Parts: sequence; structure tokens; C-alpha cells
Amino acid sequence: MKTTQLIQHITTWLSNYADNTNHSGFVIGVSGGVDSALTSVLCAMTEKKVILVSMPIRQTSAEYTRAMNHISDTKSRFKNVSSYDIDLSDVFSEFENTMPFDPESQHLAMANSRARLRMTTLYAIAQANGCLVTGTGNKIEDFGIGFFTKYGDGGVDLSPIADLTKTDVWTVSKEVGVIDEIVQAKPTDGLWTDGRSDEDQIGASYSELEWAMNFNGEMSTLTERQNTVLKIYTRLNKINRHKVEPIPVCIIPENLKV
Repeated sequence: MKTTQLIQHITTWLSNYADNTNHSGFVIGVSGGVDSALTSVLCAMTEKKVILVSMPIRQTSAEYTRAMNHISDTKSRFKNVSSYDIDLSDVFSEFENTMPFDPESQHLAMANSRARLRMTTLYAIAQANGCLVTGTGNKIEDFGIGFFTKYGDGGVDLSPIADLTKTDVWTVSKEVGVIDEIVQAKPTDGLWTDGRSDEDQIGASYSELEWAMNFNGEMSTLTERQNTVLKIYTRLNKINRHKVEPIPVCIIPENLKV
């Protein structure tokens, strides 16, 4: 990987996109994970306005601390970066109380609702500041297994690292100086109060998923673990296609419009 040139390519792309759409900069939700950390640093390198937003919802202390440490570090390095720390826990509790079902029995629905509440917050801040909501998904999440919330963290204006694998993200993060505690942290989407990792949820590591995404060999040569990983990848890729593909539109035949 030509890391230096790649970084320059992404920052130039970000800057040009903001200019061409008449926006002053970028808004990024910071979770304490490496994807949002890298995205925020790349945006900061454009020298345009960057607003980093921490939006804890009953967050684990480890995730919240990493997020705040990253924000502090990035602000110390780049004068164009500002931040908000917006605790959405009470708002989320009110949302739960309005639901016509028991939130405790619908864990996934409420986890995804956290991401959608954060998306709404980011768009409000972005519009108030003439900025773009900037996605933080990587290639495996966005196009491999669809590991994101539709209209949550998947609801963005542009995606600067969506063509980078998780391995690429770690490599580039080290190059741009993302703090070690984030680079070394076990990946998590931050949507669960028990702090479960991405691997806990998926059943495979990112390096395994990258292998599966690129596999085109003979099935007969695979180990038992490789077979398991390939099945995990294939299943998730299939069931989450609706997140990646355009919204289906029912096309009305012309003879029915007359």
C-alpha cells in the first residue's frame, strides 16, 4: 500500500467534494473506535471545518473515554477541529417509553434505534453549520457483510474510507497518528450496554472476513474454520444486500397510468 499517497488522495477527494457541493466542512460521530478516529483525522487534514461529536447512550466507560481522548488529541493537533459532547441517554429513554412494545424484549430494534438517533443528531449539527455528515464505515462493513444500521450510521453524505478494509484502516490510522489506545482496541459498534465486540456479534474476525470477501478458490481445499467463516460471510452478505442496493421502486406500467 502506498500509504502516503493514499492519504493525500482521500484528503483531496474530501476537500474537492466539500467545495463542489458548497459545504464548509465535515461532521463526524466519534465512537471511540478506529474507523471514526481515522475518518476524523483525514477530514481534519483538509484544513476545512471539522466538528467531532460524541453521542453516548448508556455507553461503557472504556468506549466513552477513548472517544474523548481521541477528540482531545485531534483538537490539540488541528486548529480547525471543534467538538460537542452530547449525552443522548435521556432522549433515548424517552424514545423507549413511547414504543408500543417492551424495549427489553426487542434488543436489536433498540440498538439500531440508538444509531438512528445519533444520525438525526449529526444531521441537525451538520445543517446548522453548513457541513457534510461523514461516514465512518469500512469496506467489509459497508459492502461485505452490511454491518451497519440502515439510516443510522449508514445514513451519511459521503464515505471516505469505505474502500479500505479494516486492515487498511489500522495501517493508515497508525500513519496519521491515531492514538494507540484506539488502534489497539477491540472493534465494537457501541450499540450494546455489555460492550460486546464486533467479533462477538459476527462470529469471525475482520481478517477472516477480508479473506472470505476475496475468496474464489476451491471449496475442497478449505479448513473447517475457513468453511465456517465463508458461511458466515456469505449469509450476512446475502441477508444485508438491502442495505447496500438502491431502495426498490415499484415501476407502474404506462398503460396503467392512462
